[in-house]
Amino acid sequence: MGHSQTEKAQSRERIVDRAAKQIRKNGLQSVSVGKLMSAVGLTHGGFYGHFSSRSELLAVALERAMSEGAESFHAEHPQSHAAFETILRRYLSRRHRDHPAEGCAIAALAGDAARSDETIRRAMSSHIKAFADEILDSLNGDDRGTALFIIGALVGTLTLSRVLDTKDSDALLAAAKRELFTLDAGRNSH
Repeated sequence: MGHSQTEKAQSRERIVDRAAKQIRKNGLQSVSVGKLMSAVGLTHGGFYGHFSSRSELLAVALERAMSEGAESFHAEHPQSHAAFETILRRYLSRRHRDHPAEGCAIAALAGDAARSDETIRRAMSSHIKAFADEILDSLNGDDRGTALFIIGALVGTLTLSRVLDTKDSDALLAAAKRELFTLDAGRNSH
């Protein structure tokens, strides 16, 4: 007896949801198809009824993880676009540092994506570009290079802050906010 299309869609949703949560917490390489399928109550063989490859699953799960991170930010800041200061304070916060599974998937997974196939890199790149658009909007600017630099500073700072001890981590977060606020203040003074 076959599964209905509704049941198949629900199964696929469970697989993607579980994989997205797992990669946000433990990285792209943490996903084992067999273990994932078992965790959602399905057989390993059933995987290929939903995805053509592990790579396809990872691209879909990465997309989900990044979309959820963006949605989480916008749920807390529902205005049409967040002010640059709001983005900095939220992104470079202790809460964001201490909860990587709930935070920005770019920061959590960029290193993994850089070592992955073109499909994964393309998915990550599209979200970086969308984040750059958000930064440009928050600055009322048009310098894409500066927006990408800011993202690099945010992602790099957050990533390193998760490695350092609490004292140095807090100092790094504070210094990055201060320097990036200065960058914005300098732009506005011209």
